[in-house]
Parts: sequence; structure tokens; C-alpha cells
Amino acid sequence: MSSVTLEHVHKRFGTAKGVEDVHIHIESGEFFTFLGPSGCGKTTTLRMIAGFYYPSAGQIRFGNQEVTSVPPHKRNTGMVFQNYALFPHMTVFENIAFGLQVRSVSKAETKERVERMMKLVRLEGYGDRRIDQLSGGQQQRVALARALVIEPQILLLDEPLSNLDAKLREETRFEIKRLQLELGITTIYVTHDQAEAMSMSDRIMVMQSGEVQQIGTPHEIYHRPVNRFVASFIGETNLWDATVVGIEGDEVQVRISSGQVLRGHKQNASPQAKLAAGEKVTLSIRPESVQESPAAEGVNTVTGSVVLAEFTGACVNYVTQVGDEQLRSMSINLGRQVKQRGDTIGLHIPKESIYFAG
Repeated sequence: MSSVTLEHVHKRFGTAKGVEDVHIHIESGEFFTFLGPSGCGKTTTLRMIAGFYYPSAGQIRFGNQEVTSVPPHKRNTGMVFQNYALFPHMTVFENIAFGLQVRSVSKAETKERVERMMKLVRLEGYGDRRIDQLSGGQQQRVALARALVIEPQILLLDEPLSNLDAKLREETRFEIKRLQLELGITTIYVTHDQAEAMSMSDRIMVMQSGEVQQIGTPHEIYHRPVNRFVASFIGETNLWDATVVGIEGDEVQVRISSGQVLRGHKQNASPQAKLAAGEKVTLSIRPESVQESPAAEGVNTVTGSVVLAEFTGACVNYVTQVGDEQLRSMSINLGRQVKQRGDTIGLHIPKESIYFAG
């Protein structure tokens, strides 16, 4: 397995910016995800690692070897494409064996390695089937086996689950992570799906408009977003504009649109947040941290009018109008009577759940 380093990599297509100054180091054996909306540059970055695009500036290294201008077939990477790119005229066995045949591996070794890989991806007995006889999930596993059978240093996956239905996506997600852990292979995964990124990754790189916004563990990205974009893109959150009115030791006091003062912890802040009296700041408050409060008063307890109530069985989701802002909350169902539209509700926002996003 190998580490991957991108040193200030840029990519331009004519005058159009593809990727701007990507500077990352991916550890050997790490599951690293590029996450962001369509057109943010994540697939362009992956294709530069694969060798399909060459950077306009910067360097790419695998371990200590510079590969910036090395052609794809000499990089020893395995890639799974969004549409799988399987050969429809070949059987499952032939598809998986294709990379070994190109590398002139003997027939006996090819047979042994393909059969071992089919067992690993749970396709035993499917060797003679045509691709059109397989389900979407089975085709995805064939593509994964074909990428892995050549024993690459690095596995690259470009939105591999986007063509699967919700249930199959979840099952296949676990399969990919199981294989990655079992093989210990360095894996770079591209997706726009936050749930995929959060559940599978060791670390995540969030991108927007060709630029890196934040790199961190799923916990860091979710709980400590560096800016408003990351906070809103990763999961569901409430973003409130507020004004800092004072700081006392570790405690930051901010005034929200309703005129009420909320209190948070100074350390729960993005580096971009300006925590000084009179400064404007954005609060990020996750819905699951907001607690329904029978008392309509107290520190960090706000009152409002229910705009929407959604009972899902396991939990109750509310959208509540608080001053000029709406507050989304998600509470575990404890058997309380569900509030209805127009009802007044008290909601407690714990200090530690307020993050100053900048």
C-alpha cells in the first residue's frame, strides 16, 4: 500500500478553473473521501491521481515516488467508475480477469486470483454469468473485484453507489468498507452523499468551486465546521445570525434576532469566527441537540410557534418560528403529546451544542 500526496495541485481547462491549490497527504491504508456538490472538483482531483488528467501546476506523489506525469497504466491504481465500465460481451470471470491478462499473468495464476477475488466480494458461482444477468449491486461488486484483483497500491472509487437504490447503497457501503479494512488498501472515494462520507471515511476533504474548504475526521467536520458552507453541507443544521454582546471567561454571549441572549463556549468556534463584542457571528446548531423544554424560560431556552410537526415514531421533528429565524429540532419520542402547528413550544439549546461557524 502507498501514501498519496498532492502538493499545491491546480487544474485548469482553458480559462476555466477545475481545481485550485489542493494540498493534502493521505496516509497508507487510509480511507479518504472527497466530498462536495456536483462540479466542485472532486472527480477532477481523483482523475489527476489516476493519471487521466495531468495537473496544470503542482506535484503528485505515491509514497516517495513522483507520478505527476506518469501515465495511468504505470501507476498501479485500481479504479471503479460511476457507471462501472464493465464489458457486456464478457462473463463475470472474464471481466475480473481482464487487468491480469493485459499484464500477461499466467492462466493458472489468473484463475487462482480471480476465484479468490470472487470469494472476497461474495460472487462465488457467478463466474460464467453475463453482465446483463446481474443486479446493479452484483455489477458493482464485479467492478470492485476487477479493480482489486490486480493488487493495486491505491483504490480509487468515483461515486460507485450512485446507480443503486437506497437499501442496496447501504448494504454495498458496508461491503466496500469491509473489503478496505480486510485488505488494508489506501482508498480514495468520491461522493456527494454526506451519509456515505461520514459512515465510511477515516478523513474527509470537503470541496466547493474547486477549492478545499476543510479536511478532518467525520467528527471534526460535523461538529467543528470551519465555515458556513461546511456547516450547511454536512448534515442538517440551523444557521442563525447573531451579534456578540460579551465574553466572560470561557463563555460567549450572543444576541439573536428575537432579542434574546444565548450563551456558548468560547472553544466551540471556527478559526474564522470573530468573537469580540459587536462582531457578527453565525451560530450552527444541530437539530438533534435541541431539547424540548416544558419550562418556557431559563438559560438558552427559547420559545416560539410550531410551524411544522412531524411524528416519525422514533422521534418528533419540529420546525419552530423563533423571532425572525426558524429552529429545526429532533427529539426522541418519550411519549409526550406532540405539539401541533400554531402551538407555543419551549426549546432548550445546550451551551455545548452552539458552534460559532464564522
